[in-house]
Amino acid sequence: MNVTEIGTRKSRIHCVSSGYCQRDSAENEGYDRALTEKRITENNITDADNEVNGLLEQILDRENLNRAYKQVKRNKGSHGVDGMSVEHLLQYFKDNGSALQRSILNGKYRPNPVRRVEIPKDNGKKRQLGIPTAVDRVIQQAIQQVLTPIFEPKFSETSYGFRPKRSAQDALKKSMEYANEGYTYVVDMDLEKFFDVVNQSKMIEILSRTIKDGRVISLIHKYLKAGAIVAERFEETSIGLAQGGNLSPLCSNIMLNELDKELERRGIRFVRYADDMLLFARCKRSAQRIMNNILPFIEDRLKLRVNKEKTKVAYIGHIKFLGYGFYPSKQGVKLRVHTKSIHKMKVRIKEITSRRKGFSYDALKIELKQYVVGWVNYFKLADMKRLLIDTDKWLRRRLRMFIWKRWKKIKTRYQMLKRLGYNHNNAMKYANTRKGYWHVAGSQILSCSITDKRLRDTGYQFFQDYYKTVSA
Repeated sequence: MNVTEIGTRKSRIHCVSSGYCQRDSAENEGYDRALTEKRITENNITDADNEVNGLLEQILDRENLNRAYKQVKRNKGSHGVDGMSVEHLLQYFKDNGSALQRSILNGKYRPNPVRRVEIPKDNGKKRQLGIPTAVDRVIQQAIQQVLTPIFEPKFSETSYGFRPKRSAQDALKKSMEYANEGYTYVVDMDLEKFFDVVNQSKMIEILSRTIKDGRVISLIHKYLKAGAIVAERFEETSIGLAQGGNLSPLCSNIMLNELDKELERRGIRFVRYADDMLLFARCKRSAQRIMNNILPFIEDRLKLRVNKEKTKVAYIGHIKFLGYGFYPSKQGVKLRVHTKSIHKMKVRIKEITSRRKGFSYDALKIELKQYVVGWVNYFKLADMKRLLIDTDKWLRRRLRMFIWKRWKKIKTRYQMLKRLGYNHNNAMKYANTRKGYWHVAGSQILSCSITDKRLRDTGYQFFQDYYKTVSA
């Protein structure tokens, strides 16, 4: 690293740690590393001056940038290392848009590092996210919008993640179709920390086969190597994709499309949603052979890691895929909500209906409805009529407990029970009960006063009621 690079990196870290970069010129301090003339190349694959096809001009086209800005604004999202919120983007582009475009066209633009945050995973571990600045999110979105139509025709038919007009439900339907054709044994493939371990050299090589405008390759490479700010310290990112950036989903599909094509070449049926993948076989022995033969390609050719402990060969009824499970019936293999997904749902309902959250009744109804509607829409392919009946019964008891806790004082309980139809003696008797909250919520004290109909009429959303509207 030369003296110039050290100086620019130090000034950039100081800018980040101060909370917000001062924007007093067309090229603000957040982009001071753009002053370096160094061009990024990878094994001489990328020529930053190569303008074949004018792809960069398409990316920087006013209409494309405007679409990208609108998409980023719709997505909202947290601020990056410069502290700029999405709400300030429009004014920033009015003041600095032309200079920003020129710096990108001239190859002098250098992205800010991402802001590294961690979010909890279901297994108790942490998932690392990299949040780009609002400006970089717009540029990445503009790149993604131009590259997606180029790469979409190259992607496999049974790849469903991060693709237009495709969804997790499509992947599940295809999986069920394969299972009902007799392919009931699967390799449940687990790619370990996929976004964190992507080999950037391999990524650039694959991109360069299709993208002939070297300036675009150079710009993408800059984003890959932009670095991250962790606890106000700069860390280099020599491997991996910043999960959280607008380019990462497309890049992940481009990388894993190499695996898709290899599986197709070998005649292996598969379904992939992002880095979740099932490989299908008719028998356990065949599935074991597929796993043994494909692992070297993933690890040696694609430079990815396979979690050997979690990757397994199993009967399809014993695996979890995209939150669903599978089960055999007289009508063939069908979908169910996996046990872990049910547990996760109940944990979330407990959080929403917890008295400690201090919700008003209206706020509780809104958050509960949002969750119930989203959950049912995702799991609507599953056979879950019995599950939803039991879940709603439990949910109503949770709501009655929430309400009973809100009627904290004996006087309040007496008044509310009287209002709901109890006579003086029973209202006084029940208001003075010493039974626990959960016991009272399941007793006739509340089930006969806060009835199911009253809960519905006052605006509480239940799973089964909404399921009937989407499964009809």
